Amino acid sequence: MGGSGAPLALTMGEPSGIGGELALMAWAARRERSVPAFVLLDDPARIESLGRLIGLDVPVARVGDPAEAAAVFDGALPVLPVSLDHPVEPGRPDPENGAAVLSSIERAVMLVQAGACAAMVTNPIQKSALYQAGFGYPGHTEYLAALAGMVTEPVMMLAGGGLRVIPVTIHLPLRDAIDALTTQGIVQCARVTAAALAADFGIEEPRLALAALNPHAGEGGTLGTEEIEIITPAATVLKREGYRVIGPLPADTLFHAAARSRYDAVLCMYHDQALIPLKTVDFDTGVNITLGLPFVRTSPDHGTALDIAGTGKADPASLIAALKTAVEMAGYRAARRYVPERRGR
Repeated sequence: MGGSGAPLALTMGEPSGIGGELALMAWAARRERSVPAFVLLDDPARIESLGRLIGLDVPVARVGDPAEAAAVFDGALPVLPVSLDHPVEPGRPDPENGAAVLSSIERAVMLVQAGACAAMVTNPIQKSALYQAGFGYPGHTEYLAALAGMVTEPVMMLAGGGLRVIPVTIHLPLRDAIDALTTQGIVQCARVTAAALAADFGIEEPRLALAALNPHAGEGGTLGTEEIEIITPAATVLKREGYRVIGPLPADTLFHAAARSRYDAVLCMYHDQALIPLKTVDFDTGVNITLGLPFVRTSPDHGTALDIAGTGKADPASLIAALKTAVEMAGYRAARRYVPERRGR
């Protein structure tokens, strides 16, 4: 459990994906792998049926609130009921169940904001199914920011194997990502990252590295000018504000072990520049973390894996890492009483 003694809230995710069986596996491994207490927001009957399907003997306890979940966790998987509109077939997402997926997320947000849960951990969602159901956000991060009423954009960080990476631009085609890169965007991303590293990870004076965009950091402008025109000005602003920043540094020499010892997190200019090194260093237990929210949110660093859903072949390692990371972050945040800026202030 978190420092408050409250359990974590674990969302349903895409019900036809692997989220439900990961929750069953994580609970089954609670003792040998020191998995913190959590309550699953899902359909109890579906979870019981899923356990039988994958051959996992897990007792399921339907609970009425997180306090009850904490009490029963050692002996049963606590499930806070969320009703599904249609039966679930593994590997076949049904947009008709989109309302239940979103309800699970919204309820988890309410529980963490009320202090009933220490933090929230989200199972992967199937965005294409949610879009068909009318979902109007690019993904979890933007939806959670809207639910929280954030005035600044939250930041996505991935952590694993001693490496923390932050893509400044996220889910964009590469051409569009370069066009979207701005000095102000880098500065804002760095500010949110530094504040979160202090509040949620106990790093009082975080060291940030800025990755270059072009080969050889642009080679003095002969291999690209974004370092001169966009990234270096961002570093100048951040240093003037007192942040510990290095870069822009050539990305091809930024992620080996010796280089990683020079920073606490690295801001990367586009999605794959961040995720390729992270998944190379730690493919199995990487954690996706949203920085800048008024509550702690983590998730496993993988998708719904529809191709293996319902087979029992999924690996719960990343979900277990996400649960443990959420507890650690919640403990740090509670100690510092971190409160991000919201709309209307």
